[in-house]
Amino acid sequence: MNLQLKPNERLDDLLVSGRKIIQNETEFCFSLDAVLLAGFAKAKKSFHMLDLGTGTGVIPLLMANKVCRIDAIEISSVMAELAQRNVEINGLASQITIKEGDYCNIRELYAAEFADLVVVNPPYRPVAHGQTNALTGVARARHEVTATLTDVISAARYALKFHGRFAMVHLPERLGEILVAMHENHIEAKRLCFVQPKADKAPNMMLIEGIAGGKPGGLKVLPPLIVHKDDGSYTGELLKYYE
Repeated sequence: MNLQLKPNERLDDLLVSGRKIIQNETEFCFSLDAVLLAGFAKAKKSFHMLDLGTGTGVIPLLMANKVCRIDAIEISSVMAELAQRNVEINGLASQITIKEGDYCNIRELYAAEFADLVVVNPPYRPVAHGQTNALTGVARARHEVTATLTDVISAARYALKFHGRFAMVHLPERLGEILVAMHENHIEAKRLCFVQPKADKAPNMMLIEGIAGGKPGGLKVLPPLIVHKDDGSYTGELLKYYE
């Protein structure tokens, strides 16, 4: 592996099939939510997958063994270039295609209904009035500066085949908005899992899956995923997501 790190970059081990990932410490680095989403999303080896807002390309790297082909889109030129390098250093260029672009304009970038699975780890928080110019770096990655929740779900529906799967990680406090936006875009929620930092703590993340063109109803709420034991170590259930 011919690897040249640039200033502010580090090389991390993904603990999956010997894969590595370059991350820029001045940009947004992936965290547990990406790992959980990659483990939660139901995939088949025959699937063509799309990752909206791929960042460093971490979810495609984690899911490459589960599907046959992955397209990934990223609006930031810095992150798109980094994602492309991560694909290349892991020898996955024939399977994963990184595209720099804005998924709010997805109709200009991809054909309709090509994907069996769309995954997204989107910005979590709305932008308050007057807040946009004050947000930089990591803060911009976590706020809806370039795309709203509706933009995300609309782009997913455009790309999904009939009965294709949509999987997303988000905040529990926005569940109501998410269910409405999914229904309005003809994606029906079918699986929901809340993620709790500890057994006695309220959920701080959730994983949700929907089916494009699915029948309303039939939502299955899974047992909560507890991240840490009382001593701070990972639970057995959480460690399964790293297998």
